[in-house]
Amino acid sequence: MTIHLILQGRSAEIYSCTADMSVSQAIEILAEKRIGALPVLDGEKVVGIFSERDVLHCLRKYGHAAMDHVVRDVMTSDVIFVERSKSVMGALSLMTKRRIRHLPVVEDGKLLGFVSIGDLVKYRIDKIESEAAAMRDYIQST
Repeated sequence: MTIHLILQGRSAEIYSCTADMSVSQAIEILAEKRIGALPVLDGEKVVGIFSERDVLHCLRKYGHAAMDHVVRDVMTSDVIFVERSKSVMGALSLMTKRRIRHLPVVEDGKLLGFVSIGDLVKYRIDKIESEAAAMRDYIQST
């Protein structure tokens, strides 16, 4: 099971922001789309991640003035990413070890997708349930 299989079933747009956007604009996207993080793009290149955690750290550091800062000032710039050939279990392990909840899927420097730990866990649970149902059907048919 690879990240490619998760991306295959998606047709949704990848929401993102730029480093020059204001924090308030990026927060508006997070709230409107009901998502927890945005890849920060410079063209097609991922230069950072702006997440709910970044919002909290920014508010703690700058108070209400945080809204006037730009994403570049507060984003997570040490981006950890995966390629679509990465296994789901490998990606889950990476996310657990690094204590992150979102991973950009990048190949040849281009953003192909963005997955959350919830996406990976859901895919894994669905796969396990499908295998269990197949096993029950097999046992009942013998």
